[in-house]
Amino acid sequence: RNVAGKVSWGISIPQVFFDGPVDMPFIGTWSKRAEALGYESLWTQEAITGPVPILEPVALLSYLAAITEKVQLGTSVIVAPVRNPIQLAKSLGSLDHLSKGRLIVGLGLGGNPNDIPPFGFSSEKRVRRFTEIIQVMKALWTQPEAHFQGEFWQLDGIKMEPKPLQKPHPPIWLGARHANALRRAVKHGNGWMGAGSSDTASFITGVDQTKMYLEEANRDPDSFTISKRVYVAVDDDEDRAEGRLKEWFGKRYGNSDMASQVSVWGSTAKVTEGLAKVTSAGAKMILLNPAFDDLEHLEALSEEVLPHL
Repeated sequence: RNVAGKVSWGISIPQVFFDGPVDMPFIGTWSKRAEALGYESLWTQEAITGPVPILEPVALLSYLAAITEKVQLGTSVIVAPVRNPIQLAKSLGSLDHLSKGRLIVGLGLGGNPNDIPPFGFSSEKRVRRFTEIIQVMKALWTQPEAHFQGEFWQLDGIKMEPKPLQKPHPPIWLGARHANALRRAVKHGNGWMGAGSSDTASFITGVDQTKMYLEEANRDPDSFTISKRVYVAVDDDEDRAEGRLKEWFGKRYGNSDMASQVSVWGSTAKVTEGLAKVTSAGAKMILLNPAFDDLEHLEALSEEVLPHL
């Protein structure tokens, strides 16, 4: 996706509105500004159920596809085991057309197996189902008549048109942190995104493992994107920045302590230094995730931080 050695910068779409209605005019203004400033990709999160007001990612990106022109649009991540792969393949293939081929498909296993049963699926064998979902979607996207024989899905010559605009299909990135998940990313995906909830040290370990798996699989490392979501807060008052991150993490994840373990915060110099550690660890793409003051962060990161990286 990007020139060897060059780091690509993505940013998380303002998607969580704790105090009231989802502000669509703001999302629209923000997205156009992000594109104008030169961010290379805009990313959604997913939480289908739960108390936090947050829009469904494919629907939101379909809206953004219409109001932006060249910025890439990514999901980080769709929790695949609660989805039907035939329906999901159709939605994502359509989004690839709506965006003129700008989609990156980020998929994950989901953190909590107990979230799965309300969707009508068992949480048993969710890893097996997850890999079958990827295989089913690839078959539908690439084969004129899709054939697949799995434990959960059997396709016997199913046709789906139109195929995605990107060939052979939109890039698939897997959100992962455990060794087995990294191995899955290399086997089934075009990239890996380190979780925002993991720190830089564990990301470094993950990068080393991923490089080893790429070598074992005889895959060109340049054909595989290693990336990481990084929560970030730019503020010369470090205590205030940390406090606001803690408050946000408490509301969003029910775990305010996680903020201090995984985020990068403080002055522009300190934030630049923190992000430099992630890029030197081997990230080809960094997904910046401001937790508050979204428009201010868009400008500050673009003007004061990214030029130094």
